[in-house]
Amino acid sequence: MILRILDRFEEILISLLMAAAVTLIFVAVVHRFSIGFAADLVAWGRSADMAWLQSFGRSAFKAINSIKLTWAQEACIYLFVWMAKFGAAYGVRQGIHVGVDILVERLEGNTRKLITIIAMSGGILFTAIISWIGTDFVYHVYQGGQTSPDLEIKMWLIYLAVPLGSALMCFRFIQALYLYLTTGYIAHHDHGAVDGLEDEADDLAKGGHA
Repeated sequence: MILRILDRFEEILISLLMAAAVTLIFVAVVHRFSIGFAADLVAWGRSADMAWLQSFGRSAFKAINSIKLTWAQEACIYLFVWMAKFGAAYGVRQGIHVGVDILVERLEGNTRKLITIIAMSGGILFTAIISWIGTDFVYHVYQGGQTSPDLEIKMWLIYLAVPLGSALMCFRFIQALYLYLTTGYIAHHDHGAVDGLEDEADDLAKGGHA
């Protein structure tokens, strides 16, 4: 039950972060384009000697320019950082991380099992170290009281993505290792779910026969 809640929370969080970042980027681009368009209206009104167009352009420019989105770029960076860290943990759960397994695929029996266990254990150790170092780093940032330049958010809150995301990724590696030891199953990405992959493979095959 708890794992289901965690899985769902992970998926919802990543989706919300991605949606927020995309929406914010879209709004910022429209805002920037609108300011340029309002300035063009003023120029067109001046060149055509149309006072009403100049007045409308100036009013639109002032109204749009009063909406300050200088913080949007910084916010998007932070959103993508959080999305990447938790997305990495999601990738472990789904088995979609890129890995060099050409040697493992050629092995059999206990040797293959041993190498797989070592590889997963390495992931556990690495993410645990990153989580520990990240926690120490966040603590020192908290002690320093740093804030972000545009949003003026406490930076330790932003950097929390590192220890939290790494801890979740470590847990996913532990979960994957336990699943492998008890059932022999390893989560892997289904290439058949990738649109166009089979067509590309057929094209390559035809090219090889040509």
